[in-house]
This record gives sequence, structure tokens and C-alpha cells, in this order.
Amino acid sequence: MEKVSVTLPLEGMESEHCAMIIDKALAKTNGVLQHKVELNNKQAIVEIDADITSISSLVTAIRDVGYNVPTVVKAYPVTGMTCASCANSVQSMSKSQNGVLDANVNFADASLQVTFIPGVITPEQLKATVQSIGYDLIIDEENSQTLKEEAEALRYNQLKTQFIWASALSLPIVVIGMFFREMHYANYIMMALAMPVLFWFGKSYFINAWKQALHGSANMDTLVALSTGVAFLFSVFNTLNPQFWTSRGLQPDVYFEAAAVVIAFISLGKLLEEKAKSNTSSAIKKLIGLQPKTVRIVADGQEKEIPIAQVQIGNEIMVKPGEKIAVDGVVVSGSTYIDESMITGEPVAVLKEAGAKVFAGTINQKGAVHFKAEKVGSDTLLAQIIKMVQQAQGSKAPVQKLVDKISGIFVPVVMGIAILTFIVWMLSGGQNALTHALLTSVTVLVIACPCALGLATPTAIMVGVGKGAENNILIKDAESLELAYKVDAIILDKTGTITEGKPSVTNMEWDAAATTEEKQIFFSMENKSEHPLAGAVVNYLKESKLPLVAFTQYESITGKGVEAMYNNTKYWVGSPAFIVEKGIIITDNIKQLEKEWQEAANTVIYFFSEKRVIGIVAIADKIKATSKQAIETLQSRGIEVYMLTGDNPQTAEAVAKQVGIQRFKGGTLPADKAAFIIELQQKDKVVAMVGDGINDSHALAQADVSIAMGKGSDIAIDVAKMTLLTSDLNTIPKALLLSKKTMATIKQNLFWAFVYNLIGIPIAAGALYPVNGFLLNPMLAGAAMALSSVSVVGNSLRLKFSNIGV
Repeated sequence: MEKVSVTLPLEGMESEHCAMIIDKALAKTNGVLQHKVELNNKQAIVEIDADITSISSLVTAIRDVGYNVPTVVKAYPVTGMTCASCANSVQSMSKSQNGVLDANVNFADASLQVTFIPGVITPEQLKATVQSIGYDLIIDEENSQTLKEEAEALRYNQLKTQFIWASALSLPIVVIGMFFREMHYANYIMMALAMPVLFWFGKSYFINAWKQALHGSANMDTLVALSTGVAFLFSVFNTLNPQFWTSRGLQPDVYFEAAAVVIAFISLGKLLEEKAKSNTSSAIKKLIGLQPKTVRIVADGQEKEIPIAQVQIGNEIMVKPGEKIAVDGVVVSGSTYIDESMITGEPVAVLKEAGAKVFAGTINQKGAVHFKAEKVGSDTLLAQIIKMVQQAQGSKAPVQKLVDKISGIFVPVVMGIAILTFIVWMLSGGQNALTHALLTSVTVLVIACPCALGLATPTAIMVGVGKGAENNILIKDAESLELAYKVDAIILDKTGTITEGKPSVTNMEWDAAATTEEKQIFFSMENKSEHPLAGAVVNYLKESKLPLVAFTQYESITGKGVEAMYNNTKYWVGSPAFIVEKGIIITDNIKQLEKEWQEAANTVIYFFSEKRVIGIVAIADKIKATSKQAIETLQSRGIEVYMLTGDNPQTAEAVAKQVGIQRFKGGTLPADKAAFIIELQQKDKVVAMVGDGINDSHALAQADVSIAMGKGSDIAIDVAKMTLLTSDLNTIPKALLLSKKTMATIKQNLFWAFVYNLIGIPIAAGALYPVNGFLLNPMLAGAAMALSSVSVVGNSLRLKFSNIGV
């Protein structure tokens, strides 16, 4: 029986009656040996039989009677993990700690999400626990992202140095072993060169293997350390005591080159994997960077600049043109247009007047406004987006690569075969029992070294990533390649994905009597306007090279349009509602034109004078030329295509109709997109999300496969696992086909790596000896091991010449 004593802090216990209720609840809990509820200290001291019950059961029992044990949920970066079994070790050790209710390790983003009881266990104790098995926990929450990036950069540089030096020292060992074995002191030279490769540049494999062994587990490091260590020690013995073998009529071969090359190859595999995983943590840092460091508050008529951390609800904040909104709030004075594309994804800035809401991270354009803070700190919409992205990334199951899944079985099986081989030969080997037992067991370990297994995935990924880059597809890691070919539902954002992402003039009709001077007036009015749609008109008319004119009067009428006086005549530019307000007569032909343009998802503006309509303009976010073709290609492959947009439902319907999408939804917020993805995933769909804005980042993080448009925001690109370096949507079908071919290559590599072991290990163990007297020389085993690696790399290179064109 394992006794565990724990002190649980209690919330809601205010009287003796409350204490009695909790006391009875604990008394009824199976496995509780003794307990004491202290009202004054608001805590319960409980001793349990850990074999029968857990601390989680105690917490549940207390909560079931209406009281609470306060818990904390934290996510901490973990450093030093190299495979899925490492993640399992960190998770199981964390869960076993007194005071921890739950722990989940995400190998994909190297984080530990832990639920614990404060006071019972501290972050420092968790850190010490993780360190005891060879990893580390970053508990400095304020600087965790920076420290994690520094740790990742340090590990990458260490692996790079390790690979370069291991390769440089292994090369002369291989040359001597292959061509100059008979030279004087050849064995001693090879031994001297192999020692730093194994015990300095490869020391991490031995250290990690030892720490795993102390906790009764094994991983790929265990097999690497065991096979190279045995091969090295066996070679050292043969070098220092060759007569042991020569007296028995055998050649004292050495296998220093096999041991050294194994370290070099495995280091290469880990280096490639680390490179593929790099830079995935910068998204959150960039999101945080959207928030300004200081704000300008107004108090008693005076302006004062303070750090953003000191902003309180109710503070009046002033924002000048070009500055970022610091916190969520409501405008109290002034008017401006604010770029909210990071929230909505829509390119047109939004008018903000008194009473309108503003959000942290959005950008003020030309006007100055005062607003009152309503949400600060972690309550702002930007902070919530950051939190949602973190949770979506952390909620995913770790990337369980096939090699890591099998290694938990493969490693102990190989060790067991080596031991069994030694025992069988000792019992049945006759006169040369010891000789054969040593040779065969070492040969099993050498030939079973997971070099080909270690290279099977990263080499295929490396070639696949290169192939993708040639086709404007940037692939961040293997997870997207593992899943992309399985995608059967794909969600497209509208703005910047299906469309160009910026407003432009699609149609412009002039009155038959419009003069060149009137066109100059229109161009000049729009050039002077601050409205974001005016820029589209200016860009369109620039080609006409119209000169600007000077107005005797010019006024911006907020929310309606602009008014100007020229040569004693008034002119206006504005919305259909504005021209109706002014009472200008609109012909039936123009009304029909306005209706047609609006139904085609255009914004319509009028240019008119006191007497007549002079011009009418349609402005829209143009659909990309290749969008319709790409969508048809995806649908022809049986993939369901959806469009989700923050734009209004009418515009969404018009765009969907033009590109042939039957499933669409308008007016969706970032959380709505993510929720829709979850709905599809619950229907067993493998979902891909394609987006370009910060508003898409939550959905991108939630999706099984996330694809960002290269011209989109840095946040979308960082969160996404794939980025299209072109705005051409035809690249998406190419990416899915590349995934299919890359995964096929990985499976082929793994197949041959395992077939090699299935055939090689029995031969190494001496299975052919009773038939024809053949015993595999460890030197040949080392060569076979190297050949298996070459075959894996060669098969991966075939991918480079495959066709992924649509």
C-alpha cells in the first residue's frame, strides 16, 4: 500500500456546518485512510491509499457537495524532447506528481499543459521533476516565448555542430576501415577518432538512454547508444586483445566505422527534424507584438503616456492617425476610419464615430479619436484570439510519426533478440560457443541500428519540402504532409484567398454629356477624400492622367460622402442613399445598373451635381482569375469546398455563385470559423483551412491542415503548416498531390527499413548457420546497415523528379 498525504485548500467553506459536509464527503471516499478538515485554515489534510484512490477523486468528492478546491491550468514550454516517447515520459512523470490532476504533452509544439492544485505543488517542483528525466520546463511565463526560442536555437546549433564534427571524424575512419586496414596502428587511429564521435559529439544519446533506463523506459536513443556502445567496446577489446581471437583461428575485426557513422547519420536525421520544427512558435509572439507598449490617456484635460499594463477600465485614451488601438473600448469623441482587417479580414476600413466599438490591435487611419477603455489585459479581443490560437494548437494530439510509435516496441524487441541470441549460442555453440555468442549478439545490435528508420521520414520530408518550394508551396513540418492527402473538406476564406484582397473599380459609367472638366473634378474630389474606397477610384483614374483642380469649398460628410464647390457649382460623391437624400433624379437605366452591380457584390458610389448624375462607379474586391478553376479541380476530386467570410451574407452569396461554391456562410467571426471546423471534424472529416488574415489564425490552428496565402498576414503564415507563395489557388491541388506522393515515399522507406531488419536480424543471429554454416560478419552487418540508409535516401530522391502538376 502506497500512502500519500496531501493538504487541499478549500473555497466556500465558511462555517462548521460546511466543514462537517466536507468531512462526511471525504469519509465516504474509498481509499481515504484518515483526514482532518480545518475551518480556520480553510484546508483539508488527507491521507490516502494511492493504489485505491487519487487526489482527483478527492477534488471530485469535495466539488460534488458544493465546495471547491482551487486549481490552476498552465501551459509551459518543454525543451529537450526529440521523439514521441520523450513526450510520453514527460507526461507520465508530471501526472504522477502529488497535486497534479492532469497533464498533457503536445510534442508538436513542445508544451506541457498541466492542471494542478496551487500550494500542493509548485511550478518549480514540476520543473525539477521534468529535469530529473533529462528535459527542462520553462516556467518564466513573462519571457517563456523568448526563452523557448533561445533553447530551440541553441539545440539546433548543437545538433549542427554535432553532425559536422561527427561526419568529419567518421570519414577518415571509414577510409581506413575500407582501404587501409593493414596499415600500422590502423585500429588505434580509428579508436582515437571514434572516441570523440561517440562520447563527446554523441554523448547525448548515451545520457538520454541512461536517464530513460533509470525510469524503466527506452526510446530510439537507447538503441543508438546500445548498438554503437557495444560495437565500440567490442572493437576496443579486439584492438587491445587480438590474441583472444587469433588463438581460436578467427580474425579480430573492429567496427569503429560502423559505430561512428551511426552517430553521424542519426545526428543528421535529428538535425533535419529540428529544422522542420523551427520557427513554429513565433506566431504568438507576433500576435502579442500587435499591441502597443504604451498608451496616451487623457485625465483632467491633460495627456499622459503610461505603460499598457497600467491601463484601467474607464480610462479615456487618445489615438492619433497611424497608431494602433491599445485596448477594447467605445469612442467618446471624434471620428475616423479604422483598419479592422486583423479582426474581420475585410480590406475596407470601418467608420468609427461616438458610440462605436474599437478593438485592440486594429489600426487608426487618418482621424484622431478619444475612446473609453472597456476591456483591458487578457479580456481584449486580441488577447482572446491569442488564447484561442494557443488552445487550438495545444489541443491537438502529438504528431505520432510511425517510427516513434514503433520504436517503443522495436527497441526492447531488438535488445531481447540480442540477449536471446547470446544465450542460445552459449547453450548450443559447442567449442566456439562464446565466440559465436559474442559475434552474433553484436551483429544483431549493429545491423538493427535504426539508421534507416531514423532517415526514412526526414529525408522524404526534406525532398518533399524542396519539391514544394519549386512549386510555390512552403511546407513547415511533416504533420501537414501526413494529413493533406486525406483532406475531404476544405474551407476557403473569401477576402485575399478567393478574391484579390483589396477594393478596386470594376465598372465606371459616365453620363453621355460628362465633360473632361467634370472628370477632373471627380478625380480631385476622390484624391482629397479620406474614405478608403476613394483610393480605388484614384488608382483607376490615374491612368487617364487627369490634372487636379482646386476647390473653393470642400467638406467630408461622415458616413455619406463628400461635397465640393467649383466655379459656383456644388458637386457630391457618395452612396445611393446620399443621392436620394439630395433629391437628384435617377433614371430607370441607372437604377437598373445600380441593382445589377450590387447583386454582383459591388459597392456603388455616385458622382453628381445639383442638376444631374454625372457618373456611377462599381467597386469590389475582385475574384482572382484562377479561383474558379481551382475550386472546380478540388470538387472534381470529391473534396467538399466551403467558403466562410466575415463579409455580409449578400456579398458572400454573390462571390460563391461566381466561383461555383454551393456551401458558404457570411458574417462569420474568428470563433465561428473555428467552431464550424470542429463540427466537420466531429463528422470524421479531415479539414483543411485556407486563409490569409489574423482573423483566420484561430481556424488555421484548429484545422487538421492549415494553408496560408503568402501575401497574407505574418500571423496567418506562422500559424499555418503550409504557405502558398503565390496567390494562385491552383497551388492547393498541387499541395494535396505532393502530400500524397511524399507520404507514399515515407511508407516505402519505412517498409524497406523494416523488411531489411526482418531479414537481416535473423541472419545476424545465425539463422543460416545450421543450414550452410554461414555467420554474418559484423563488418558486413555495418555495410548492410549503411546500404539500407543509402537505399532510403535514394528512394526519397526519386520524389524530386515526380510530377505534381494539376
